[in-house]
Amino acid sequence: MKEQHKIPVSKVQRAAKFVGTGAKMGGNYLKYYAKKMVDPDVDRSSLDEANASDVYEALSKLKGSALKAAQMMSMDENVLPKAYAQKFQMAQYNAPPLSYPLVVKTFRRYFDNSPDQIFDSFSQKAVNAASIGQVHQASLKGKTLAVKVQYPGVANSVSSDLKLAKPIAMRLMNIRGRDLDKYMKEVEARLIEETDYKLELQRSVKAAEECGHIEGLRFAQYYPEYSCERIITMDWIAGKHLREWIEGNPGQEERNRIGQAMWDFYDHQIHQLRSVHADPHPGNFIITPKNDLGIIDFGCIKEIPEDFYQDYFQLMEPGILNDGQRFEQLLKDLQFYHPEDSPSEKAYFKSVFTRMVELLAKPFAHEEFDFSDKQYFAAIYSLGDEISNDKQFRRSNAARGSEHGIYINRTYFGLFNLLHMIGAKVKTLHLKKAA
Repeated sequence: MKEQHKIPVSKVQRAAKFVGTGAKMGGNYLKYYAKKMVDPDVDRSSLDEANASDVYEALSKLKGSALKAAQMMSMDENVLPKAYAQKFQMAQYNAPPLSYPLVVKTFRRYFDNSPDQIFDSFSQKAVNAASIGQVHQASLKGKTLAVKVQYPGVANSVSSDLKLAKPIAMRLMNIRGRDLDKYMKEVEARLIEETDYKLELQRSVKAAEECGHIEGLRFAQYYPEYSCERIITMDWIAGKHLREWIEGNPGQEERNRIGQAMWDFYDHQIHQLRSVHADPHPGNFIITPKNDLGIIDFGCIKEIPEDFYQDYFQLMEPGILNDGQRFEQLLKDLQFYHPEDSPSEKAYFKSVFTRMVELLAKPFAHEEFDFSDKQYFAAIYSLGDEISNDKQFRRSNAARGSEHGIYINRTYFGLFNLLHMIGAKVKTLHLKKAA
């Protein structure tokens, strides 16, 4: 992928990029409606593909919070049209890398030295580039290291970028602006944390300590003396990225081992620590030669409020759907109902969320769950498609659900999808029962 030699840093430069992208989207709509007048049967796929390409191109050059938000949305293919989801998935691992002179500039700012003066060797080309930063391989005193370098201007542009991205998000997610605000504030808070590499260093070390007892996991050692607000240095975990490992067609026993380690990692964080690695996409996992699961990138951590935790996991309890009064109260407490809903709207959304809970709670209702079950995931995707195309659901462009649900839902959706990719059969209840 072609390297990027500069990033728009000022608010004016970044705003101009958003405005230009909005204009391109407007032009794409005009072309679509012109075609529609000639051929009423033309579908939206060409419009979505054109808009997705234009939006991704702009966000990938801006990097930072806007690109991260695109990555987040791509993890739930039911939130976005398929063209957007597929394009935005590139932000997880394949964003345009930053050129080496800009990396050197960051090192000189914080360490008064270039990478070559600090390390015995340092790869000039990034080995991985994502939304917030990119990774280089280095060596020092016989150790192979991974050095993550944050893109310039990202930390200072989180709030302004999200404000500029709000109109695009409103259009893509079909949520009115006043309701979108609570979600935007939650995303903003997490993204500001994610740009603080000193905080990530602390959380990485803490996670390794608190989860190190879980069988089948591998964590890196971190080096504070070679880390700062915008740079993190850690051990290089040798192995294959998750997608590459899956492409090698591992045996079922290996799949189950990796899947179990992944489930146990998340189960322990959520139910014991009330704090979870909320960025479960394939680029954040390495399979080592010993078939252990290496976990990297602890930038995105969601602290789970106790009241939200209690309400959310009551929805997963067996028999909850048979307790109509309690179920309705949970929907209210978790903000799935909107204050303006009429009785008929409440009845409609209760039926929708009942079907959602029936599906999403299935893995929690069994001692063991087979995530390779294609019928289960087909049912989830089918329900998502049905709801997204339902006129009544789309007419109610109100926010549904607590803002805390953004990252918890994202975590579980990402986890379920990863386990499906792996094709793992997992014991799902044993750790929670021990809590």
